[in-house]
Amino acid sequence: MYKKARNSPILLLFRGYYFYAMARYQKVLILFLLTVHLTYGQGVFTNETTTALQKVIQDYPNGFRNIRGALITSYPETSDYHSIVEIPGAVNAVISQYHAGNRDSYSWKSTVYNVEEFEEAVIKYNELFSQIRNTIIKVHDEKPFILTGKYETPASSRKNTTSVFHPFSAGTLMQQLKIELSLQYAVTEWKIVLSVYDNDATRIEELMVR
Repeated sequence: MYKKARNSPILLLFRGYYFYAMARYQKVLILFLLTVHLTYGQGVFTNETTTALQKVIQDYPNGFRNIRGALITSYPETSDYHSIVEIPGAVNAVISQYHAGNRDSYSWKSTVYNVEEFEEAVIKYNELFSQIRNTIIKVHDEKPFILTGKYETPASSRKNTTSVFHPFSAGTLMQQLKIELSLQYAVTEWKIVLSVYDNDATRIEELMVR
């Protein structure tokens, strides 16, 4: 009789549900612990990220002249400089100057995070996207504007996933401004890169690559 009760459909259903619930709980717990570790272990918080981004965008009309540090490399087509403004905990931040024709173009790029595991990289990518989206930016005499962006879902099968932000209702000085958040795979690790640039800088960089 005991064996029959142990193998009853109701008991088997209950046991199946119990193990399913425990597996779900463990996954949620792991994701929670990873989020806490990444948030507090790397020193990148919402106010610090948006504060740094605000300073970078404010100097965008000046070609990042006021936040440009020491020269790193210089070639006929481009020059790279250290950025004085960095996101706390980021790997690096570089300002590039592209020489083409009568007008130079500029970009600011920061590798915010390096990680080996794709799942951890996605958590950080999502976190940064949420921090940047709908951020209100005020640039000197320009009226405030909001950064709007379309989220691109990462996939481990793709080496590059990019979400692009645009200034919504911005003045003339900011019409060409773009901000990109990219998840990139390089050799053995995933990189999360934040870029601030204009359309001219993108076109020049693409021509140089070709």
